[in-house]
Amino acid sequence: MQLADRTIVVSGGASGLGGATAEMVVAAGGNAVILDINADAGAALAGRLGPRAHWIRTDITDGDAVEAAVDSARNHFGAIHGLVCTAGIAVAERVLGRDGTQPLAHFARSIQINLIGTFNVVRVAAAAMATNEPLSSGERGVVVMTASVAAFDGQVGQAAYAASKGGVVGMTLPLAREFARVGVRVMTIAPGTFDTPLLAALPDAARASLAQQVPFPSRLGRPAEFASLVRHIFENEMLNGEVIRLDGAIRMAPR
Repeated sequence: MQLADRTIVVSGGASGLGGATAEMVVAAGGNAVILDINADAGAALAGRLGPRAHWIRTDITDGDAVEAAVDSARNHFGAIHGLVCTAGIAVAERVLGRDGTQPLAHFARSIQINLIGTFNVVRVAAAAMATNEPLSSGERGVVVMTASVAAFDGQVGQAAYAASKGGVVGMTLPLAREFARVGVRVMTIAPGTFDTPLLAALPDAARASLAQQVPFPSRLGRPAEFASLVRHIFENEMLNGEVIRLDGAIRMAPR
């Protein structure tokens, strides 16, 4: 699927990996629908990208809100042809901490946002894409989810985060198999350490340490590199039902 004149929904699209993806979609001649809970960042990015961008304040864990957002996107641009899920949180907390056992609510919050929130947007967007007129190949849409290398080699303190991202990995093939009958492909990207707002708050020394752990290139990933892979997934029809690590060959140490 070429992105020109296609409409792509990007959850978590106001900044970081999602922001770079929205920018890439517009630069490729497509329309970007930015779903984000951050009103200031969402409105600012949409304003900068111009009429091909449409921002909708959305809580991805709210079923009614996501359905309303997808309806708004279809009304605004006529149809949606793709979804890129980048919304999520990354909270580190040991299960057996110095102050006691990790509260169950903290674990549940990671699952609710990263896994259930992703599924919520996918189910609604896929239903909308299933109604599209198919391309000559039969394709009606593309879904790209975001996991993490933590799904495979999570560190100490990442039990909740790794579980949530592991769930995204686990959904990839079953969704691809199910959506095949309506011509919607499903892929997942598992990024390593990327230079996003989640890492921006870390001290320079901590950021440098993370960068040095990447075998090559020994630096943090750039959001534009994530967006570039998203574009390739859309354009390469044989990519379906798979998880791609985008990590410079990093394998996370235990801590």
